[in-house]
Amino acid sequence: MEILKTIKTRISTRSYKSEQITNEELDKVLFAANAAPVGNGLYENVHLTVVQNEELLHKMVKSTAEVSNNPDANPFYGAPTVIIVSCRVTDPAKISSAYANAGCIIENMSLAATDIGLGSVYLLGFIRAGAINDSLKKELGIPENFNPVSAMTLGYPTEKLVERDIPTNRISTNYIR
Repeated sequence: MEILKTIKTRISTRSYKSEQITNEELDKVLFAANAAPVGNGLYENVHLTVVQNEELLHKMVKSTAEVSNNPDANPFYGAPTVIIVSCRVTDPAKISSAYANAGCIIENMSLAATDIGLGSVYLLGFIRAGAINDSLKKELGIPENFNPVSAMTLGYPTEKLVERDIPTNRISTNYIR
């Protein structure tokens, strides 16, 4: 698939089949993560946690329901895989760099996923709500001094991904020439 076609096809998927993705598909998505730009090339300040364990996924859903006071909360939309991006931030004034790095990594993974027919959605709310507490961080094997910044779902969408028409005037733009 060419990149513009992939971009036109990529959407936020909020309904997944229960079937787990293959290791080959996961490897392609993780390759894209490693190809993403990271500020100053400090890849050692980023960590990925791939969660495919149903029990841990359930614990994260339950934690989200508790911290959001919403018993129906389901941030993963039934996806069988969640990838958490954690960052080590040594200077609190540079937290925005961690979010920028995570955004680049997740978009690369989302485009790679779309290219091979997988659905994905960028997740921030359950992280910002504090759903991954210290106990879950430990269970998830997130390294000490790293904090989850964002995440994404990954799986087979229940609806086929199709190319969309994208208006080029959605975002206001001014030109200075």
